[in-house]
Amino acid sequence: MSIDWNRRTCARRGHVTYAPDDPRLRVRLHAETALGEVWRCLRCGDFVLGEPHGSGPAADAPLVPRGKVLRDLFILRFLAIERVLRGVFIVLVAAAVWKFSNSQDAVRRLFDDNLDVFRPVFRHFHYDLDHSPVVGSIQKAFGYRHSTLLLVAGLLLAYALIEIVEAVGLWYAKRWAEYLTVVATAAFLPLEIYELTEHISALKIATLVLNILAVAYIALAKRLFGLRGGRRAFDEERHSTSLLEVEEAAKVTAQASSQS
Repeated sequence: MSIDWNRRTCARRGHVTYAPDDPRLRVRLHAETALGEVWRCLRCGDFVLGEPHGSGPAADAPLVPRGKVLRDLFILRFLAIERVLRGVFIVLVAAAVWKFSNSQDAVRRLFDDNLDVFRPVFRHFHYDLDHSPVVGSIQKAFGYRHSTLLLVAGLLLAYALIEIVEAVGLWYAKRWAEYLTVVATAAFLPLEIYELTEHISALKIATLVLNILAVAYIALAKRLFGLRGGRRAFDEERHSTSLLEVEEAAKVTAQASSQS
């Protein structure tokens, strides 16, 4: 089932109507009914009862996102939500690292005491904690210097900030955010692939696939880095979705036909 993005958005946000000064174009967007005058919505094309939301030259009409643009905006906002959640998670990890760096000795003693308690229990299930890679990684972390852990916490916070900035920009469909998302996400793809060579998990695979799809989709759909005509083609495509411009084109075509 295809989604009518125009009517879906109008149902949530309301219609957008405009009265152009040009009477020949104005008549295409206006009608009189028994209930009063109606104006054609610039987004969904339906006629709406009541006064227009704006008026003036056709060139000053609001550029209302329609069709494919609305679909792209929905996808960008989905990615924005994912970036916010990831950023919040990284902030929590950074806070945990910072807290650990300030109480490293106490955490080490607590871990060693609990390890002595649980070692016989795990040995009963034929699992050797002394040779566990997880336990080894934790014990290795205890050897990191305080300054190193603070550096790690700082880098994590910087990464979280990038994710949150991406999220805000994507939510408002800013072109700089699309570039930032593609560059930042693509930069971490080699690291994600390397992590899969170390240990494969469903979460890592899903994250890698989502990031690859996000990079490909944004770069192609938004015509970044000169792809598919670049910024000029992107602006032309967006302006072509304006209902007033479509009506103007129809008017010119009709006039040319009548003259011939």
